[in-house]
Amino acid sequence: MAQLSTLGILAPPFMKSKQLANVLIKMLGLSVCLYAIPSCVSGIVFGITQFQVSPKWDIAVIRIISSAIGAAVQAVIGIVIISMSQKIAGMMFKTDDE
Repeated sequence: MAQLSTLGILAPPFMKSKQLANVLIKMLGLSVCLYAIPSCVSGIVFGITQFQVSPKWDIAVIRIISSAIGAAVQAVIGIVIISMSQKIAGMMFKTDDE
């Protein structure tokens, strides 16, 4: 029976653990950034719906602003994860050479 690592299931044979971790951490950062988009859109849609149900601007505006701030925080966290991916991978795998 062939080993899983030689089949390329766990990691391609040409990538080291640190490089694979770097790629996966960047993918995590991208997913966090992409999750901010539907979060912001759903907050805006809910704020508009809230305004149609009860014509009070303050509730709708608070909801829209809070969803926009939450989406911005998520996007910033994703960008930080992407930009720090090499350092994070370096802390995880100190023994691998690049």
